[in-house]
Amino acid sequence: MRRLVPLYRGLRSGGSWHARTNAAVVGSRCGLCGTNSKPQPQFGLLLDIDGVLLRGRMLIPAAKKAFQKLVDPRGDFVVPLVFVTNAGNCLRQKKADQLSHILGVPVNQDQVIMSHSPLRMFKKFHDKCVLVSGQGPVLEIAKNLGFKNVISVDMLRESFPLLDMVDHNRRPKLPASPVGKLPKVEAVVLFGEPIRWETNLQLIIDVLLTDGNLSSGHQSPRSHLPLLACNMDLMWMAEAQSPRFGHGTFLVCLENIYKKITGQELKYEALMGKPSKLTYHFAEYLIRGQAVQKRWQLPVTSLYAIGDNLMTDIYGANLYNRYLEERAVRKKPIAVAKMAVGTGGGTSVPTEEDLALPAATSCQSVLVCTGVFKPPTDPRRRVQEEAFHGHRDFGFDPALVEPNHIVQDVDQAVDAIFQQENFVP
Repeated sequence: MRRLVPLYRGLRSGGSWHARTNAAVVGSRCGLCGTNSKPQPQFGLLLDIDGVLLRGRMLIPAAKKAFQKLVDPRGDFVVPLVFVTNAGNCLRQKKADQLSHILGVPVNQDQVIMSHSPLRMFKKFHDKCVLVSGQGPVLEIAKNLGFKNVISVDMLRESFPLLDMVDHNRRPKLPASPVGKLPKVEAVVLFGEPIRWETNLQLIIDVLLTDGNLSSGHQSPRSHLPLLACNMDLMWMAEAQSPRFGHGTFLVCLENIYKKITGQELKYEALMGKPSKLTYHFAEYLIRGQAVQKRWQLPVTSLYAIGDNLMTDIYGANLYNRYLEERAVRKKPIAVAKMAVGTGGGTSVPTEEDLALPAATSCQSVLVCTGVFKPPTDPRRRVQEEAFHGHRDFGFDPALVEPNHIVQDVDQAVDAIFQQENFVP
């Protein structure tokens, strides 16, 4: 196997702290268009946002330098690039507008993948009455994704005021009865961490234990309504010096409450966002579309996923790389259902044909040190010895938290990738 040259040699003097590769390098490539002399990239970039480009609302200085290399003087991207975030509190267009403003480069919504973006393909649920949890314009987001009959947790609370009793100041002052009739909930979609966790935890559990009919009492179901969750980040990096709770933490609470009450495991119909393989497959689909739009004739065969979180960005990229390797050697590929679904049956998971088969042959993981990840103080401590922060349904495979490359920031990542690909814009 050919040796992969590490992108960053040592984060401290006197010690080298780069990861071993999980895949052989595809050799350096650069093609020339038949009608002009501009180089055509045969690789694409998958960029995380929080901790890589931004810290909360603050732009990381290295990001500005990186995008001076990724965009030409006319404002066109020189390589196909997709922003892959586990955020789910806004529409893709709004996130694209935010990125355009803060980065100073033109970003369109087809370059953005939110954690909920793959829900567009879950058409089986689009006609069902779904309860959505999260923050931001959750009803608008759900309808934009194709859901036609949507109920928010706030709507449930208003219709059943006696159910939300944790906050004494919000309890109804007089005996109350249901004030409105809502259709029976048929599925639950979790977009991201809500604002009032106690309210959302209580009402979601109520929906699951009443089979969607809150006018009745709790039952002891052998199974529960379909549950689809986006964003499994246990923590994420904002302006604070330490990581903040993410939606993955909320899911841990929900899973444990359900199990404590019922004695059974909470099961997901689908899990989306990084590290789900479905998210990376969708990202490659958008990368391929950009290459076609630019009339770059060479196929995009190499992907580089740049992130700051071992348990989502790195785990997911390595998981997708493993899938691509298995396809390349004609072994039985890992099914989409296995990547996207937790413990459910997976009957509703989109097939590969919804996105077309992958064209890439590798997806290399690039870890930056400007976000959640910090190099261990003990140089002998390896990445896989860190506490497992990933979602329970993805299990823990030590090989999948070993990044292919470790760099200081996104600017160094771009430089090293261009050098490895022998690409000069």
